[in-house]
Amino acid sequence: MIDHVSVGVSDLQRAARFYELTLAPLGLSPLVTRPATIGFGKNYPEFWINLRADMATVAPGSGVHICLRAKSTDEIDAFHAAALNAGGRSDGAPGLRPHDRVRYYAAFVVDPDGNRIEVVTFPAE
Repeated sequence: MIDHVSVGVSDLQRAARFYELTLAPLGLSPLVTRPATIGFGKNYPEFWINLRADMATVAPGSGVHICLRAKSTDEIDAFHAAALNAGGRSDGAPGLRPHDRVRYYAAFVVDPDGNRIEVVTFPAE
């Protein structure tokens, strides 16, 4: 249903470094680079960062987040560690999150601009 998503960033170079390291464990890499935007993906750009030089940091209570799918719990663990090493902060350590209808494994991070990114997989029992 969703083809691609984008987030605003106040410093394109800082965000590019952050996302190159953070998205690599998921198999995503920069595929398109333009003066004010970079598209990451596997075969085509699925996740974009867009320069918004006057952007304020995203408010913690905004409720907005983007969730990406991982193939395994190992990918999620690596994503979370890479994000922390690249200057992000944890907003939910990797782990199982039992839910009413589904059982899933996820981690949440916040990028340097306050964008909240989740990665999820649905492991077998």
